[in-house]
Amino acid sequence: MSDDYLIESPETGFDQVLAFSVPDRDVRGRLVRLGPVLDLILSAHDYPQPVKNLLAEALVLATLMGSLLKEADSQLTFQIQAEGGAVDLLVCDYRDGQVRGYSRHDPDMLQELGANPSLEAIFGTGYLAITFDLAASGERYQGIVPLEGETLAGACEAYFERSEQIPTLLRVAIRAEGDRCVAGGMLVQHLPDGEEGRERLHVAGDKADWDHAAIMAASVRHAELVDPALTLEALVWRVYHEEREVRIEPLATLSRGCRCSPEHYQQVLTSFSESDRAEMRDPDGRIPVECEFCSKTFRIEA
Repeated sequence: MSDDYLIESPETGFDQVLAFSVPDRDVRGRLVRLGPVLDLILSAHDYPQPVKNLLAEALVLATLMGSLLKEADSQLTFQIQAEGGAVDLLVCDYRDGQVRGYSRHDPDMLQELGANPSLEAIFGTGYLAITFDLAASGERYQGIVPLEGETLAGACEAYFERSEQIPTLLRVAIRAEGDRCVAGGMLVQHLPDGEEGRERLHVAGDKADWDHAAIMAASVRHAELVDPALTLEALVWRVYHEEREVRIEPLATLSRGCRCSPEHYQQVLTSFSESDRAEMRDPDGRIPVECEFCSKTFRIEA
């Protein structure tokens, strides 16, 4: 892979999601590769490299999991809250191909940790909350797990094991060069035939199909996930070319999905009392509101 791969055009496979399935193994999956959209999200704040890497990983994971949602306008939110570490908040969400993310950190504490701090050193003690908001029914499902393990991907695997009881393998890779960043990821899940009313794999006696599919997915190298010269379709074929049938379906092209607007914040401010809004106003009578996702400040007439 050449050194200039980070500046390839988006047409080479950046900011895409691919769905795939292996029917004979009862397996489904997602592949994603983020490029220009990732750079745009990260550029909203002057993040140090360790925080950039964390946020890039979280955005990949949110996209992989969010793209499992079938209903339009449904949303997945990925949120970490922690204490005792350099980062106390990280939040991302995915809706209809739109992604956004933000992280809050203490620069002084982070500098003391060195170049490659562990997940525990960065966050201290915390938890991961994954929320599914379903548009059609208005229902909300949330799973919360302790923030444990060496990577955010490992924490998400624990979420699926504990909250969803679905065997899941996640792989994420990040490569940064100057101000440019590429991040890629792969999700593979076992889905028993008919799913509803069937025995979950973790209690089933025969899990040979899942073991095989997971072993093959685990063979994917980090360099393959971030190489724009390798299409997502070709990567699926590399992994599962010996299978009788592999189905693929290109999903949404990704974009930054910050939904801030003066109208949105005007609506939010109506939930505050008049006395509270009076304290928020500047001398000119407007209320300044900053969107942490895109680092814009709105001055709202309220």
